[in-house]
Amino acid sequence: MLATGPQTTTTEPALARSAGEDDMDAALDTFLGERTRLYRIAHHILGDIPGAEDVVQEVWLRWQLTQRAEIDNPTAFLVTATIRVAINIVRSARHRHEVPIEPQLADFGDRAAPDPVLSAERSVAVDGALALLMARLTPDRLAAYVLRKGFGYAYAELASLLRMSASNARVVVHRAQTRLEFGRERPVPVESHRRLAAAFRTAAHTGDLDGLVKVLTPAAR
Repeated sequence: MLATGPQTTTTEPALARSAGEDDMDAALDTFLGERTRLYRIAHHILGDIPGAEDVVQEVWLRWQLTQRAEIDNPTAFLVTATIRVAINIVRSARHRHEVPIEPQLADFGDRAAPDPVLSAERSVAVDGALALLMARLTPDRLAAYVLRKGFGYAYAELASLLRMSASNARVVVHRAQTRLEFGRERPVPVESHRRLAAAFRTAAHTGDLDGLVKVLTPAAR
C-alpha cells in the first residue's frame, strides 16, 4: 500500500506533461500550415521583410498563449491577429521613426491573382491599409494619395480631379505622407470603408478606375 501513493503522484504529472506537449505540437502544426499566408499579409501591409517576419513571430507567441480550445476557426484568428499586429506596428512611434510609412498600395494594384488564396490575402491586406489611410487622411488627401501611390496618377490629373493646380496637388500628396506618419486617427465609418475597399479592388482587377474616382471624389461628379 505504501508504494501506491508515490506511483500515483509521479504518474499524473507525467500524463499532464504529455498532454501539454501534444497540444503544443498541434498548435505548431496549425501555425506552420498558415505561416506563409500570414507572412504575405504582413508584408503587404508593412512593405518590408524584417517587419513582416517580426509580425509572424509575434502572432506565433500570441497563438501559444491563447486559449486555443475556444477558437472555432484558427485560420481566421491567425489572419486577424496578423492584420492587427501589422497595423499596430505601422501606427507605432518606433516604426514611424525607423522606416517610411507608406502602405504598399502599388502592390495591391496587380490584376487578380489566379490563386484564390492569394487573392483573398490581398483583399484582407487592402482592407487593412485603406482603413489606416481613411483614419488619418482628409478626403482630398486620401484621394490624392490613393490615386497617386496606388495607380500612378500624374499630378496634372490629380489637379483636374481635385480642382487645384498641379503644384498644389503635389503638396497634398506630400502632406498626406506626413499625416500618415504623425497624424491623429479618426473613426472610420464601416459603410464608407466597405465602399472604398470594393471600388479599389474593382479598379485593381479591371483597370477601370471610374468607380474608384467617384468614391474618392464625390464632389467631382
